[in-house]
Amino acid sequence: MPKAEHNIAHPVGLDIGTSRIVSAVPAESGYEYRSQLNSFVTLPNSKMREAVLRRENIPHTIVGPDILVHGNESERFADLLQIDTRRPMSRGFINPSETESLNVMRQIILSLIGHAKQPGQRAYFSVPAAPIGATENLTYHEATLNQILSDIGYTAKSVNEGLAVVYGELESSNYTGIGISIGGGLCNVCLSYLAVPVTTFSVTKAGDFVDASTASVTGELANRIRLAKEDGFALNGANTDKIHQVLAVYYDDLIQSLVASLKQAFGDPRSLPKLGRAVPLVLSGGSVMPRGFREKFEVALKAAELPLPISEIRLADNPLHTTAKGALIAALSEM
Repeated sequence: MPKAEHNIAHPVGLDIGTSRIVSAVPAESGYEYRSQLNSFVTLPNSKMREAVLRRENIPHTIVGPDILVHGNESERFADLLQIDTRRPMSRGFINPSETESLNVMRQIILSLIGHAKQPGQRAYFSVPAAPIGATENLTYHEATLNQILSDIGYTAKSVNEGLAVVYGELESSNYTGIGISIGGGLCNVCLSYLAVPVTTFSVTKAGDFVDASTASVTGELANRIRLAKEDGFALNGANTDKIHQVLAVYYDDLIQSLVASLKQAFGDPRSLPKLGRAVPLVLSGGSVMPRGFREKFEVALKAAELPLPISEIRLADNPLHTTAKGALIAALSEM
């Protein structure tokens, strides 16, 4: 894809996820994406170590006696040191028990989009919905991200993550349908009618749940489990590898929990809007990437017999980029 002109103050879309932060900007034909893991590891500080990291262009921050290596490189260091990465976010929200959360996230965001190129440059960022049946308060999370972006010069605005999926994938249905983003911390769901969010909620079982549960059973580090998921893991065949077998069990648990939540949210026909037509459903996020995920989800959803008619169930064109793309489309629509 052609490169965007980085000296122009284009709007920016940001997917602020538990596992990954993704940016989207307009390009000559389409969009340009950048991505960094939303994680870090801590190394003891030394002048030699700092100089080597700087020469290798490895993103890092000095905090007192520590060097914080953040973004994509953190996973490589964690694997070498046989430790788990640390996360600025947990279950979809800023992690209040992680003292370096805001510092690390600011550095990662800067590495992706830099400071605003002119006053008023728009940055739309994703925020999760409250978990179904819970009373999560999004105020701190949303306000803090808004402040980080404002501090580096942007005019920031939030967009619901599930709605961003609708914006990114359902233009052909006039932004009517169900957008689902299954990331690291949460599964976010939005039922939209003509770009208006009718129902939004999230489910707390997502990719991190699968990783942590599998790690607990196998005795491996969660970081190693995440790497194993990218090593040929599939849901549409027999898995002979033990880690893959356990992953399949917890993926099935995730899918069943998500479908149960959809049935709880959409199970009463009296509470549903009169749409007058079947609606598409699109799946996005890093946790939908294993082969066979869509098919397994479709079987489970059909068995649930939702009263809301579904015209199709499909994966997003690029599941890792959908939320950032949708946030950017929301920003562009306001120009």
